[in-house]
Amino acid sequence: AKIFCLHSLERYLFDSEKSGNRVAIGSECPVSAPNIQKIKKKKRGVPVKFSVVGIQHPHIYGMTSELAAHGAELVSAYDSDKIALDAFVKKYPSVKPASCEEEILEDKNVQLVAGAAVTSERADIGIRTMNAGKDYFTDKGPFTSFEQLERVKQTVKQTGKKYMVCYSERLQNSSAEMAGMMIKRGDIGKVVQVVSMGPHRLNAKSRPEWFWQKEKFGGILDDICSHQFEQFLYFTGADKASVVSARVENFAHPEYPEFEDFGEASLVADNGASGYVKVDWFTPDGLDTWGDGRAFVIGTDGYIELRKTIDICGRPGANHLFVTTNKQKTKYIDANSFGHPFFDAFIKDCQERTENAMTQEHVWESARLTLEAQQKADEFRKKLKNML
Repeated sequence: AKIFCLHSLERYLFDSEKSGNRVAIGSECPVSAPNIQKIKKKKRGVPVKFSVVGIQHPHIYGMTSELAAHGAELVSAYDSDKIALDAFVKKYPSVKPASCEEEILEDKNVQLVAGAAVTSERADIGIRTMNAGKDYFTDKGPFTSFEQLERVKQTVKQTGKKYMVCYSERLQNSSAEMAGMMIKRGDIGKVVQVVSMGPHRLNAKSRPEWFWQKEKFGGILDDICSHQFEQFLYFTGADKASVVSARVENFAHPEYPEFEDFGEASLVADNGASGYVKVDWFTPDGLDTWGDGRAFVIGTDGYIELRKTIDICGRPGANHLFVTTNKQKTKYIDANSFGHPFFDAFIKDCQERTENAMTQEHVWESARLTLEAQQKADEFRKKLKNML
């Protein structure tokens, strides 16, 4: 099945012109991915050279632009779907289209491979990449099964290479990154609860065939809610967490029987913090963006509300923070200038073999928590159906 061609990408991403906040082609998230033709790139020594394998989701455009804007050098790209590859080359004219995946993996000049393949294929691409001596940077969600997670963990252990995940709702969202800095600084005291919501607009006509097949996309919690699980761990500062309860449903799309349009989960962290996460595919057409992404982080000395993608009260653009503490009244912060510090740190990590951008253990636990939630939700749904 063919995936997004360029015009359907535009229809998928830019379905609303009313907000005036068109993001770069290839991002359904509020990421404002930089234009690598215009931005002044960060200067460093010998640049990390990277290639792309897998252009099955438009997130790869935002990932590519961020890496390039922070000093990495795009070398080549491959996808078996020629339409997808041609669209990518049109966006990045300097990239060399590779004839096959092996051509990229055998290129000794390439240190890092980025990709947004079909979700169920990401782990195997990552394993082949690491076995070829390169780090791997994948779109979320990174796995569709515990078996994939364990195989990748073993490969990382054997090769010493990185398997990093682009959780773009934090890493490419300035309000989330700024909130994280404020939390670490102690502005709201100890975090006791995180409530995180990630509604999305479906745009069903623009979706590829694999999007509706659970074996390939993994389920709604495994897919779009992977952002929320990662943010729960990040904002609470927890090393581990457990799923108390989880639920998924297909309320409104019987024509896609394997699809799930609603998911939620309750969590508890090893440091005592609790969490509630919710995602859905019910963003109404009247909203000026793809989804009203929000989070509430409650601490012992105050709380932060994140309006990541839109302020429905009328302030333009994305990346809005509202902070209230014991020491100050409610304060509004426009977080757009905070930027996306992960990418600079990640490139340095690839060069220096450090873990300052995100630890590998954080990736493992975020993924494990996601898989646990999806598994519990699937089991509960099956049990409920048998009862009815």
